Amino acid sequence: MTSANEKITNEMFQPADLAQSESEKISENVVSVWRDAMRRFFQNKGALASLVILTLIILLAIFGPYFNHYGANTQDLNKSNLPPKISALSFLPFFSGEQAGVDIYQQHNVHEDHWFGTDQLGRDLWTRTWDGTRVSLLIALIATLADVFIGVTYGGISGYFGGAVDNILQRIIEIISGIPSLILTILLILIMKPGITTITISILLTNWVPMSRIVRGEVLKFKNQEFILASTTLGASHKRVLFKHLIPNSMGMIIVNTMFSIPTAIFFEAFLSFIGLGIRDPQASLGSLINSGYEVLQLQPYQTLYPGLVLCLLLISFNLIGNGLRDALDPKLRR
Repeated sequence: MTSANEKITNEMFQPADLAQSESEKISENVVSVWRDAMRRFFQNKGALASLVILTLIILLAIFGPYFNHYGANTQDLNKSNLPPKISALSFLPFFSGEQAGVDIYQQHNVHEDHWFGTDQLGRDLWTRTWDGTRVSLLIALIATLADVFIGVTYGGISGYFGGAVDNILQRIIEIISGIPSLILTILLILIMKPGITTITISILLTNWVPMSRIVRGEVLKFKNQEFILASTTLGASHKRVLFKHLIPNSMGMIIVNTMFSIPTAIFFEAFLSFIGLGIRDPQASLGSLINSGYEVLQLQPYQTLYPGLVLCLLLISFNLIGNGLRDALDPKLRR
């Protein structure tokens, strides 16, 4: 401490023995936006558990039908309506193969296990459930591609060019949105046969509309900012500005909304198959399996239980992963 009358001189100070480059050195590791988002996503226990469940379902959909030698459409009326049985877990009531205290497998002289039981035609439900899950995952893939390629491109062009182009494209979207998806699907069924092709066309025609509106809003927000004006001034083409600057800066919203649109598409397919407008026998889907099991729900509840459980897990997993991505990518939600 110096007194009030004491003067401060240069001799009182000594320069720090540090190189000039040390003062500009960053003391901590630089973390990118995407790495920080992934770190925060993996801290979300619900989203992480959903990711594990979804990965397990995908693996079972790919390899599950090969765990036994039964085909998805192989019929054996001698094995009609067999309850689930796993010999290693026969001490559990749900996998004992018994019904009302009677061993149904012994009664029908069946020596093989059917892990999810069989349906009215004696078809193995384990194989059919995972074969039907493949259809749901295919629908999820189609919905993702529709959002990414159609919705993002359409919304980006509409928001970037604006003016008459925006007005025309938005009026087209209003016309498409005015037609309910179910009505459009029924009209397609009148022209085409019910099946995966009809559902695919229906999703490709309508599922991308919400994504296009979201991308349009993001592009309108960014296109007048300084980095876009700088890129345009330096001679960047419209294509480069749109796909190298505007779309990448909207990627967080695109990823989140894609994850939320997938469960809607999966449920749409399951609902159509349940009411008989989608996948039909002998082809399996989760919706058609639930419909078949619904006919014998009081007597054979397991025929509805397992495909319904897989469908619920798929929908919940995608929604929780979407919530986790939204929390991780939205800077407003950072703590």
